[in-house]
Amino acid sequence: MGAAIVARNVWKSFDTGRKNNRRAVDVLKGVSLTVDAGEMVSIVGPSGSGKSTLLYCLSGLESVGSGFVEVMGKRITKASRRSLFKIQKDHLGFVFQSYNLIPSLNAGENVWLPARLADRSTTKEHVRALLDDMGLADRWNSYPSELSGGEQQRVAIARALASDADVVFADEPTGALDSKSGRDVLGMLRSVSNDGRRSVVMVTHDLEAASLADRVLVLKDGLIVREMGRSTAAEILEAMEVSR
Repeated sequence: MGAAIVARNVWKSFDTGRKNNRRAVDVLKGVSLTVDAGEMVSIVGPSGSGKSTLLYCLSGLESVGSGFVEVMGKRITKASRRSLFKIQKDHLGFVFQSYNLIPSLNAGENVWLPARLADRSTTKEHVRALLDDMGLADRWNSYPSELSGGEQQRVAIARALASDADVVFADEPTGALDSKSGRDVLGMLRSVSNDGRRSVVMVTHDLEAASLADRVLVLKDGLIVREMGRSTAAEILEAMEVSR
């Protein structure tokens, strides 16, 4: 089915320092990658390597300094705000480390909202089934302030799955979950790409989670220093150690 994401020579820098002593720090230094339709890709690396920045650049949540990114054949680099929003609405789902739930909506409404915005025919029954799969069957009417961190993360994951997005971006999706809930969530993310149509791009420090992916990218100092196929946690750790 072709490529879901294409990135070529992506650079991204941030200004640091005080007003009179600012300097640009390169966080991404010419990253190129392709994510195929139906593929699950994990991005790993030490803190500060640029993992989350790369995820945000691939999804259009951060602009790139140079290079380009395409999502589902559509160039998001330098796209207008309106065009970018439409691409994100029509094709992308997000699982944020900070959840990003809407405080004024209950759990069920938070899950349902992206599908409604994208004009997808998601039913209330489907949303309830997703919450049930997440162990939240009795939490439909609960607001984010009434949920634990782990429950909010599971709502966020159900939200990403409900929209039937072509690409799901996940930033540390198991960070707030206990081991059993984490395994359940990872199983659901893995099932997304098993249909051969949808893709998952996941940033994680959990090497067991990374080992579920079809491909693992090791990032260091803003560069992909190693690309691996399906690998064990031990193999990923060894690759990270060698790359230091």
